Amino acid sequence: MTQNGDQKEKHKFLFVTQEALSADLAWQLVKEGHDVRFYCHDQAEKDVGDGFFDKVDEWEKSKDWADVIIFDDVGFGAKAEQLRKEGKFVVGGSAYTDKLELDREFGQVELKNAGVNILSGQSFTDFDEAVKYVKANPDRYVLKPSGEIQDEKELLFVGQEADGKDVIQVLEHYKDTWSKKMKSFMLQKYADGVEVAVGAFFNGREFVLPVCVNFEHKKLFPNEIGPSTGEMGTLIYYTSNNPVFEQTLLKMREKLGESGYVGYIDINCIANAKGIWPLEFTSRFGYPTISIQMEGITSEWGQFLYDLAHGKSAQMKAKKGFQVGVVIAIPPFPFEDLRAFKKYSEGAAILFKKPTLDGVHIGEVKKVKEDWYIAGQSGYALVVTGSGVTVVDAIKNAYQSVSNVMIPNMFYRSDIGQRWSRDSDMLLSWGYF
Repeated sequence: MTQNGDQKEKHKFLFVTQEALSADLAWQLVKEGHDVRFYCHDQAEKDVGDGFFDKVDEWEKSKDWADVIIFDDVGFGAKAEQLRKEGKFVVGGSAYTDKLELDREFGQVELKNAGVNILSGQSFTDFDEAVKYVKANPDRYVLKPSGEIQDEKELLFVGQEADGKDVIQVLEHYKDTWSKKMKSFMLQKYADGVEVAVGAFFNGREFVLPVCVNFEHKKLFPNEIGPSTGEMGTLIYYTSNNPVFEQTLLKMREKLGESGYVGYIDINCIANAKGIWPLEFTSRFGYPTISIQMEGITSEWGQFLYDLAHGKSAQMKAKKGFQVGVVIAIPPFPFEDLRAFKKYSEGAAILFKKPTLDGVHIGEVKKVKEDWYIAGQSGYALVVTGSGVTVVDAIKNAYQSVSNVMIPNMFYRSDIGQRWSRDSDMLLSWGYF
């Protein structure tokens, strides 16, 4: 097989997933000519990716077949460490990086130990104690669930009251409705500013440049209204150096190397005139970030991931300018509601006005012959991307591709990337560009 007249290596990749989050990356590797086997643990997501790549019911039977094993989520860190000790080549977490993401207080302590400035905050396992704390220390707080329940994005609450009375009300409500599942949570002091994230791939020893600077849009509706979702879209660009990266994530290089971490890691921050304040780690691929990165990275993904897993100085080339990604969803997203899914979305066809897939990335999708249908149960359908030398161009190109998609009951945010003019001016004035 050749690419640009040169012989291209063909590799074997085994994906191990909990919820089939990495289907789009697996499809990308198939399109590049690599062999892919895909395992999904969650029964509700078993049909995701059907028709796009080969599926297996037991991943461990394929671990000796694979050149690279890819874990796409947190929670697999201990298994990834074990496989590395067995001599396997793994893209995925470690027990340490799992804890960085799942235990918010631990993540903040590790940042502080690495010399990074952090916001004051405190973790709790008792709602009454948290209420007492806010009453004794009135301020504006952000309430963040810890552990696996942090995937329930609608539980995150950003307080609006300077004395914390609204946070107290929410705590009292959560005590009645969520205390059995929400075993721990953090109250973090609110900081005003620009929300900006930086991420990079790590090869077990060092970060691979360029750095991905990204601006997430987490609320369900335009203008940051409605419940929090995993993410409704993102604006990204690549750079060889960035003060936010240098003052936060770069300082974690030694600890990441000690843990054996290999993969993508991101840290979300608030930047303001007083400094850069890290909020949380994402020690895995981001979603929809990984799909938007495919829009911006021109390197061959299979070879890059192979080199990354083998600890090589992997080469990554990126387009100049910006990339925008828009999540196209259907009911019940962002909630879990099987009845709503069956009524409004199950088996829905995905159609295109024009026969082009430019900028189209699969979420929970399956293919029957050449027709695409909704799979899974969450309603996370597609990610549609566009590039441009300017942000305006990237937005225009992304939404042109969005307009080509037809799915019954589909919805998406219409303002992804439009905060850029405000955010960039503020970051520039503070010296973060």
